[in-house]
Amino acid sequence: MRRRPGPSARLKLTLSYAGFLLLAGALLLAVVWMYLLRYVPDNSQGLLGVSPNRYLLVRTFAPAAAVAMAGLLVFGLLGGWILAGRMLAPLTQIADAARTAGNGSLSHRIRMAGRQDEFRELSDTFDSMLEQLESHVAEQQRFAANASHELRTPLAISRTLLDVARKDPTRDRDELVERLHAVNTRAIDLTEALLLLSRGDRGHVTRESVDLSLLAEEAAETLLPLAERRRITLDVTGGTAPTSGSAELLLHLVTNLVQNAVVHNHPAGGTVTVHTEPHGDTSVLRVENSGRRLPPELVPTLTEPFRRGTERVRTDEHAGVGLGLAIVRSIVRAHDGTLDLAPRPAGGLLVTVRLPGRP
Repeated sequence: MRRRPGPSARLKLTLSYAGFLLLAGALLLAVVWMYLLRYVPDNSQGLLGVSPNRYLLVRTFAPAAAVAMAGLLVFGLLGGWILAGRMLAPLTQIADAARTAGNGSLSHRIRMAGRQDEFRELSDTFDSMLEQLESHVAEQQRFAANASHELRTPLAISRTLLDVARKDPTRDRDELVERLHAVNTRAIDLTEALLLLSRGDRGHVTRESVDLSLLAEEAAETLLPLAERRRITLDVTGGTAPTSGSAELLLHLVTNLVQNAVVHNHPAGGTVTVHTEPHGDTSVLRVENSGRRLPPELVPTLTEPFRRGTERVRTDEHAGVGLGLAIVRSIVRAHDGTLDLAPRPAGGLLVTVRLPGRP
């Protein structure tokens, strides 16, 4: 934004300091006049006939007072300029850091030294903002790169299949159509997942009364055939857990968690437990599944986009696009909730979602 040039804050503070100093000097002279000089007789003998009269005192005092006022003005301007510069130095550092960040360098930090005060608090807040902004930008860059790679893969496969079919007209067309259909379905699933993730990141959701227990039962009923094919025991326990939010997005949340628990499980004989309950002023959803033991350092990264747990058991049929838990995290944030992931000691994962309860 272009603004007309004006006096600097340092100059304004300097003039303010000098003005207050002159005002204090003028008040002091006024006190001297009111409580001293006005009581001196204005006659030839002065006070008690031994001291100078008012006329002589004024003539003697006025030049000295004028010199003192001029000295105060000079002292106020010089001292005010120096003090204002020292006081505004932290703001100069913050402005330089903001200018550097505006030019695209988010790694710069102020790290202002000294004891805690308003300027240091502002500096620390600005550093924290830069740190979060740098993290979000890096995350978005990784997301864009991964999304481009994931979207390019099915297109490259489709082109390869078409090139092979064009060079070999005798190739089975039904097989080609089936493989193209599978590749196209994966591309559509990825695009829909990206759109859902973007919708959750915007944070604007339509609020309505929702019961997490009903959503858990609906998700379990939908995924029961998948669990039966994989010989996974799927249980829904607990009671009503009322909350407020988008029923569609929250159903996606529960479905993604349950499907994730079914797919990343033992090849056979595993268990998945979905539990809902109210807890104070929150509604809690827990999805717990058996499976192989997860390294503790792997769990915090599972909510990153396109992050697939390489040590978790899954089949190629349900490998997914790596956005399941990222979508869950996005939906939880849009509903002002919290998401906790913890590895189970016996193996598998425990996911806990806490959402504000319905008032």
